[in-house]
Amino acid sequence: MNKNRIEKVIQNMKNKNIDQLIVTSPTSIYYLLDLTIEPGERLMALYINKEGTIKFFANELFALDSNIGVELVLHKDGEDPIEQIASTCKDNCIFGVDKTWPSHFLISLMNKKPNLKFVNSSIVVDEVRMIKDSKELDLLRNASIINDKVIDELINSIHPEKTEKDLAESIADLYRKHNTYEFSFYPIAAYGPNAASPHHDSDGTKLKSGDCIILDIGGRTNGYCSDMTRTVFYGEPDEESKKIYNTVLESNLAGIAAVKPGVKLCDIDKASRDVIEKAGYGKYFNHRTGHNIGIEDHEYPSVGPTDEEIAKPGMVFSIEPGIYVPGKCGVRIEDLVIVTEDGCEVLNNYPKELKIVTEPQI
Repeated sequence: MNKNRIEKVIQNMKNKNIDQLIVTSPTSIYYLLDLTIEPGERLMALYINKEGTIKFFANELFALDSNIGVELVLHKDGEDPIEQIASTCKDNCIFGVDKTWPSHFLISLMNKKPNLKFVNSSIVVDEVRMIKDSKELDLLRNASIINDKVIDELINSIHPEKTEKDLAESIADLYRKHNTYEFSFYPIAAYGPNAASPHHDSDGTKLKSGDCIILDIGGRTNGYCSDMTRTVFYGEPDEESKKIYNTVLESNLAGIAAVKPGVKLCDIDKASRDVIEKAGYGKYFNHRTGHNIGIEDHEYPSVGPTDEEIAKPGMVFSIEPGIYVPGKCGVRIEDLVIVTEDGCEVLNNYPKELKIVTEPQI
């Protein structure tokens, strides 16, 4: 158990007038208890009340050590773990549950405890996870160092005989060379017009001269994620593609320059978005500027047009503007940044100037 993190969760419960809650997200369980469990269809729940009572409800099949720092309440297959939780809950108060807890568990608890007021309490833990401690920041720095190495090797491996899918599938081997065995998300390799779809599923498309190539990759190293995007060109791009690229680069740099404590995340988004709108491509930037990152690739909060959260030291999020012109091309440039006391630290150091991958000479 991480006592400091639990104490911050309890304080945040008090701030939000939540009397008791259960944490069921596997990533939040990992964050608070340092336990890695994927429960599948079985129940796993960390109960916390604002007076400091903490219990962990789990199936005995998870084979947990009893010395996990909190009271362990086990159940067998066939037993009713919701009854165990219900007997622990206090009546006539506000009870928080995670937004992703399966409805069949929640409905069962609601039926057993009809006098509780149930609320979505994911934000209680999310706000604590939002600010990374020094150990987490070092893990995120290391993950991004590895990501820089992998994207360099990936770009150097581009070849006209490799399809998008070939390139994407090669990334796992590159990560393994650097002792990274999980993706943060399944990587994206998109050529030419396919790159105009921000979340394109890599397929059998091959390269053509002048194509843009979007590469969006991330690996989870020692429990923490990396995420970056670079766009390169195969052969000489046309003038409009160059303009699009340079506009996105300017937007990326403007977003990074706007990052400092006290700035609203929506204003960071605006700093990036204004560059693209001024260049006449505003309608082709169709997603938020960024997202927080840590144990998961996408964490709370977002860096988008309506996000009023204030940037605080220790937050880590992406700056990833893009322009996506249907039928032509797409360009996205993404870096991760740490909010510092007076600005930000950029975690990705792979170059961002327009890069052309040379076509092989026949």
